[in-house]
Amino acid sequence: MVDQVAPGVAELRSITKVYGSGDLEVRALDGVNLTVREGDYIAVMGASGSGKSTAMNILGCLDRPTSGNYNLNGTAVEQLSDDALADLRNQSLGFVFQQFHLLGHASAMDNVMLPMIYAGIPLEERQERAKAALTRVGLAKRLENRPNQLSGGQQQRVAIARAIINRPSLLLADEPTGALDSSTTAEVLELFDELHQQGITLVMVTHEDDVAARAQKVARFQDGRVLAE
Repeated sequence: MVDQVAPGVAELRSITKVYGSGDLEVRALDGVNLTVREGDYIAVMGASGSGKSTAMNILGCLDRPTSGNYNLNGTAVEQLSDDALADLRNQSLGFVFQQFHLLGHASAMDNVMLPMIYAGIPLEERQERAKAALTRVGLAKRLENRPNQLSGGQQQRVAIARAIINRPSLLLADEPTGALDSSTTAEVLELFDELHQQGITLVMVTHEDDVAARAQKVARFQDGRVLAE
């Protein structure tokens, strides 16, 4: 019996990213190949300047490659217009950053509902889904709290709820525990474990070995290339 291979959610093929030209040319990515399959939990590691953040920006449709092919859920990303790219990003991707990027004047509910407004989802459904997402991350009693009424860990949980609210195919986390203490880091990583066990596909940039150890796979970057996956 042949083992079934999970379909590729995101596939980078021969991706290059070049900044500048001539003597000032910087090759941030140099022929990167990376496949993220449905159900994966991948840690992306590498020194500063290794290309890992550039690769994450391309995976997140926040930047375009200079050359190569990026396929996301069967769509050739490099061929999309800016508007189509923004739609794909909103519908297929979720983002969690080191800084929480929450609206300070808005409640946890309002922060989580924001991506659904851009997606054109009706108010009643937005409210139901936001409440369910915040409950899912353990904040059922904090729906109306603003960011300044929440701890760092709670703010990151709001950010995670916002990231998963549109049911993304791929959740991208860039140093998500970088601004948290060790105890809160453990809580957030346990939440990522739970989300992964519930079927979310996750790619996380980290420079910490103990954080990367939670993932199934590690993609190590050096000089714009993937050394190992």
